[in-house]
Amino acid sequence: MNTVTHPGIRVFTIGHSTRPLDDFVALLHENGITQLVDIRRYPGSHKWPHFNKEPLADALAKERVFYVWLEHLGGRRHGLPRATSPNQGLTSDAFRNYADYLADPGFQHAVTRLVHLAGAMPTAIMCAEKLFWKCHRRILSDYLTAHGVEVIHIIDHSRTQPHKLSAGAVVSDDGMVTYPPAQGDLFPEPVHSS
Repeated sequence: MNTVTHPGIRVFTIGHSTRPLDDFVALLHENGITQLVDIRRYPGSHKWPHFNKEPLADALAKERVFYVWLEHLGGRRHGLPRATSPNQGLTSDAFRNYADYLADPGFQHAVTRLVHLAGAMPTAIMCAEKLFWKCHRRILSDYLTAHGVEVIHIIDHSRTQPHKLSAGAVVSDDGMVTYPPAQGDLFPEPVHSS
């Protein structure tokens, strides 16, 4: 998917959080979502079993919402050693590891599939965390945005937020998104001693 852009494609994001299932489904319907792509690497929840893969897929089918699991878009990845990572600007190891993973062929194949799915019907990607900026959805949304996909975060009822590229994100000519360390002032003011 490297340099390909996808204008006209829209992807919503949502976190299931602690929501009751009927409230979650209502949010999908409110935003016209007919396909949910689960991007949890391990699609289960001990505290909220209605968000386990099979019960969720069954419940969504009854609501005429297709369910797709794309494991290769999931978080909890192992990245490069910090010293060699191009994403040292991310202070969270989990986010840095996921950003390192963007170059992996498994990610590239899965994100291409996501874009094709989203081109066919209104689609939301889902993880557990309610707030996208605390979730790997933020990094994935940066990648999609860099490739011309419109990303809209579902926060709550009647509350959505269009995605903007994260501060510190750098998009290279080949479409890769990285998060290099912030550059200090190249010409700092001299310190004068008294």
